[in-house]
Amino acid sequence: MLDINLIRDHQEIVKKGLEKRNLQDRIPWVAEIRELDAEWKNLKQQVDDLRHLRNKLSLEISQLKKEKKDATAILKQATDIPKRIAEKEARQNEIWKQIEGKLWALPNILHNSVPYGTTEENNKVEAVFGKKPKFTFEPKSHVDLIEQLAIADVERAAKISGARFWFTKGALTQLDFALQHYAINFMIKNGYTLLQPPFMMNRKSYEGVIALGDFEEVMYKIEGEDLYMIATSEHPMAAMFQDEILDADKLPIKFCGISACFRKEAGAHGKDTKGIFRGHQFNKVEQFIVCKPEDSWQYYDELVRNAVEFWNSLGLHFRKVVLCSGDTGKVMAKTIDLEAWFPSQNAYREVVSCSNAADYQARRLRIRYKTGEGNKLVHTLNATCVATSRALVALLEQNQQKDGSITIPKVLQPYMNGIKKIAPMQKSEGTKKKTVKATPKKKTKKNKKEVKN
Repeated sequence: MLDINLIRDHQEIVKKGLEKRNLQDRIPWVAEIRELDAEWKNLKQQVDDLRHLRNKLSLEISQLKKEKKDATAILKQATDIPKRIAEKEARQNEIWKQIEGKLWALPNILHNSVPYGTTEENNKVEAVFGKKPKFTFEPKSHVDLIEQLAIADVERAAKISGARFWFTKGALTQLDFALQHYAINFMIKNGYTLLQPPFMMNRKSYEGVIALGDFEEVMYKIEGEDLYMIATSEHPMAAMFQDEILDADKLPIKFCGISACFRKEAGAHGKDTKGIFRGHQFNKVEQFIVCKPEDSWQYYDELVRNAVEFWNSLGLHFRKVVLCSGDTGKVMAKTIDLEAWFPSQNAYREVVSCSNAADYQARRLRIRYKTGEGNKLVHTLNATCVATSRALVALLEQNQQKDGSITIPKVLQPYMNGIKKIAPMQKSEGTKKKTVKATPKKKTKKNKKEVKN
């Protein structure tokens, strides 16, 4: 959430930020917060004055008793003070809850490098990687490919779980785990600690990471429990440090989180309804960093480089895009997406999201670190390494061959038991074995002795 001092001392920064995000309707909130804050500060001063008066009267009462004088009037005055303090503090708390609610509803301040725009059409392409695949045949969609190769079953999954779930089978399941295994090793080599979080979080923790009221409709709530299924491992990795004061010399903290992710998101009506591109459950390897504010953007660049290097190593065609002001999530100061090319759609689609939340999440979660000048808020950053469902679709579509087979990237082959391609009818290269007829050994005296021993 935003710092109240921004509203107190730099309200124009907040207003300009709202204008850049095309949220002019929320600009009046700044004045409303300032009015509430003025009332809160006035009440605080009254409480401080009452406490000072209570201390003063206590001294006077003590002095009168020493002098054996009547202190009845002053005692009556002092007796009423705790009640007045409690009433004013209760009102203070009510006002502060209103202030916090509005501060959390206001979006993060955008980084200066974020381009202005109203929709995703205004996002800025910064770089393009790999060659766009050229086909001498009409490329098929991943929906057709998984059916012809018999490597997934969406219909039977719908029978038991509903729409947007799937079974992966055989080589596709192997490819999913190959992506995860390769991504884990890739991140560990880059100095990140592997972490698997709980797949559920309580409401208090989730409210510190995102504006749960805005996203609760896409979250899976456990009936009768104060628990939500996680939408990404970024969320528990951020919340794990809530209410903690970290040692400065332990920063940065770099995690590689692996988890299943659960979301109710369905996308636009009639879009991505088939196949495995967008589902309610998928696997993801996530990058996450907790660092000092002065190092924040240096590590943000590192997260982006990691993602680009990983996707480059898969040999896929994709591009790097800076999200415009109108398309950047409210919690983030800046977001860069990687968008892979999907031939069947003749379009680029998001496969990676890299974001810097600055101190926005840390303030709500109260994650600080020790300095010589007191405790300061950390910065939290996150980025996808790979969300396997979308990566699988990109691999299937970009690497499809005329005979219907799919070539496996060289970096993944060691994790596929040597399989170099997925071919129709499950005949995968590298899996053929010679049939060897077992011939029993003749029983010799030596053999009998070995058996006995």
